[in-house]
Amino acid sequence: MPRALITGITGQDGLYLSELLLDKGYEVYGLIRGQNNPKADLVARTVPGVEVLTGDLTDMSSLLRALRVAAPDEVYNLGAVSFVAYSWEQASLTTEVTAKGVLNLLEAVRLYSGDDAGKVRFYQASSSEMFGKVQQVPQNEGTLLWPRSPYGVAKVFGHYITINYRESYGMHASSGILFNHESPRRGPEFVTRKVSTAVASIELGRQDKIVMGNLDARRDWGFAGDYVDAMWRMLQQPEGGEFVVSTGETHSIRDLLTAAFAVVGIDDWERYVEQDKRFFRPAEVDLLVGDATRAREVLGWKPTVDFAGLVSMMVEADLQRLKRGER
Repeated sequence: MPRALITGITGQDGLYLSELLLDKGYEVYGLIRGQNNPKADLVARTVPGVEVLTGDLTDMSSLLRALRVAAPDEVYNLGAVSFVAYSWEQASLTTEVTAKGVLNLLEAVRLYSGDDAGKVRFYQASSSEMFGKVQQVPQNEGTLLWPRSPYGVAKVFGHYITINYRESYGMHASSGILFNHESPRRGPEFVTRKVSTAVASIELGRQDKIVMGNLDARRDWGFAGDYVDAMWRMLQQPEGGEFVVSTGETHSIRDLLTAAFAVVGIDDWERYVEQDKRFFRPAEVDLLVGDATRAREVLGWKPTVDFAGLVSMMVEADLQRLKRGER
């Protein structure tokens, strides 16, 4: 039975990846920060087959303890301070967790593996936010990185230190450059869930409007459940590498609003939307769209959920959640 250790297991990717690995017969361990983490119950309810370990990406000793207990064949580093807007408010914390945390985990894996560099296969969750002020459209594995947020800068460090450890120590280490991927499990602070929740609330008469920032920013949105499959496929390859994971389609925030309101039969959505400059980024990333040719050709991966299907899935899930009286 293969064994896997996942950091960031309380996030949407961690939950979907856990389900995928459990279905494949893995023994799965999840790292959770703090003994009283309020999200521990979420993991227990959603993926009861996961064994939870406590640890912190900023604490090397806790990572080594987790590795000794889990004895993993594969480590998936999904842990990060992942909300881009928050990274300007907490740039130092974002750097400690999202950048230096990758180094800590790689070093812990290296020390744990000893002379057998390939003992543990390592996955790093890189991000399309690394492209930032895009220098090429669409973006692929060779596109120049030009991050536009503390989060993006931290992810660039994590990306390159993963490459460095592979090249320096012979580790099987891969980075998935994941473009925006969403689901009903996405945190409410992210724009897709903000929209899907607001549309559901407006449909149920519990909310009058939604306040948004830049409506012209464009993103490449896919389904998180599809993207974790690409993560797993990377670690099944004979050697590590970098892979863009994306749909290859770009949509604006306006497109997102149009699709979301259409789910509840509202065409004139503009009357429910206000813009507020407080929600604009200090440095905006205007156009992200990925070229996942390498992932298709090498990994045999492709997305299964399109943009309209993703938005519908999220709005319908929030409608049902609110009808049940859940927060």
